[in-house]
Amino acid sequence: MPKNELHIEVLGTSISISADEEEEYLNRLLETYKKAVEDTQASTGITDPLKTAVLTGFLLCDEVQKARQEKPGKKGYEEQEAEALALDLISRLEGVLDDKTPLPEGTAKETDRGSPGGPMILKLKNPVKNYDWGDPQWIPELLGQRNISRIPWAELWMGVHPGGPSCVPEAGNENRPDREPLLSRLIEEDPGYYLGEETEKTFGALPFLFKVLAAGRPLSIQAHPNLEQAREGWERENREGISLDAPNRNYKDPNHKPEILCALSPFTAMCGFREEKEIMSLLDAFSRKAPHPLRFGLEPLHTALAGPDPLRMFFTALFNLDPETRKALSVYGREQRLEKDYPEYRDEWKLVSWFAELYPGDPGIIAPLYLNLIDLEPQEAVFLPAGVLHAYVYGLGVELMADSDNVLRGGLTSKHIDKDELFRVLKFSPFMPRILKPEAESLVFKYPVPCREFSLSVFKDCKNRYDEPGPSIVIVTEGEVRISDGREEKCLKKGESAFIPAGAASGGLSFSGNYTLYAAGTGSAEKSW
Repeated sequence: MPKNELHIEVLGTSISISADEEEEYLNRLLETYKKAVEDTQASTGITDPLKTAVLTGFLLCDEVQKARQEKPGKKGYEEQEAEALALDLISRLEGVLDDKTPLPEGTAKETDRGSPGGPMILKLKNPVKNYDWGDPQWIPELLGQRNISRIPWAELWMGVHPGGPSCVPEAGNENRPDREPLLSRLIEEDPGYYLGEETEKTFGALPFLFKVLAAGRPLSIQAHPNLEQAREGWERENREGISLDAPNRNYKDPNHKPEILCALSPFTAMCGFREEKEIMSLLDAFSRKAPHPLRFGLEPLHTALAGPDPLRMFFTALFNLDPETRKALSVYGREQRLEKDYPEYRDEWKLVSWFAELYPGDPGIIAPLYLNLIDLEPQEAVFLPAGVLHAYVYGLGVELMADSDNVLRGGLTSKHIDKDELFRVLKFSPFMPRILKPEAESLVFKYPVPCREFSLSVFKDCKNRYDEPGPSIVIVTEGEVRISDGREEKCLKKGESAFIPAGAASGGLSFSGNYTLYAAGTGSAEKSW
């Protein structure tokens, strides 16, 4: 018969188990598990109870397995393997598990902090995306958190997209603090107050997705569909019965995805096709010292650039390179030393070499030769409309887009590439994005973007008035800001974010303190790109 019964209360769940172990041992076991749960939450940023429990169990099993094996000289490899498995598990959980949290009764009244009709602001708890191209340090440092596991934190999502919705801790049920309602559910309770009449009428929901993006390695070469293409692709893949989490699924929603990327650190990106003559010049310089078989294998690229519809034909020829040429291209790209002969293209040669190390066999390693290189300083930004081929390469930034996760990939990735669909959405014409930058002494700057769904502003120091007509999400990237409506004041520290209802902003708010704050709001353009 069991000797003892253990009562467990963790992650908002109560359970009792019987065991043939001594009470002291069972209590130590429980404390060990609770500490493991806390470490998992602190190191990954995951807040969902089920996801936390599953991942904690997985990591504890990993520790047990290592303790059993104790193979000399293998520890480093096993740690990398476990991290990769944990990273894959996190990504799968993000897509499979759905928050079933009921909205606490009377939430609108409970969250009222004095503003007519509802709260002045709602602090957010946001999900972290742990993609392998992320960085283990940048986002945790911004949020003031530790990342003991060193798993890469790639994106922090702020918004209502079902792929990563924000929660509102202060609107939770006091009896069940782990049950934090989704921001989307609060908006559904009172869309007139939270969205404002115009946004509710036009979109029916929050129309943008705000992110912090940490590119420790290059993201895939990619493009996004326009609205018509997104709707058609979404309906087509639904008819074909392709699961939303299937690796070959292109369209996760029926929306387009114009976007703006604003640097928080020095940031490198590749955006838009270069002019045909410039691509030809770079390709000539690159291949001049290449082995003869490789020069022969790359000849179709040169021929395409000299013919009709050169960019389309060039990109087609790039995708059609044979395996031997791809292999030789990777070896030469990694080993080439062209900086002495062509110092004006130093950055291009370095990136080609790095890409060849990361993605051997991928013809996208020569993307720096056909895409424009963009270097951004903090607070500088680029806007990318639909159909523009691009890749974010390295750095920390905030990214704002229409509420969509539709991506068509074109290289530098191990994920699914649908060449035909990519070619359908691409604009095969040269495109050099304009670098958007605040005026030198400006304390408030709104980045000009032709989108109805979103607008991005940066606020710095001193006292600034905020009276945007629609809903907003703000995040503090430096210092500390005090937000006031004249009757109530709330403080946001570095790394904290909040949702500002349209009903609160319409009455006029003020920002004060020593801070840098980025605000995502709705746009005003008559026609969205």
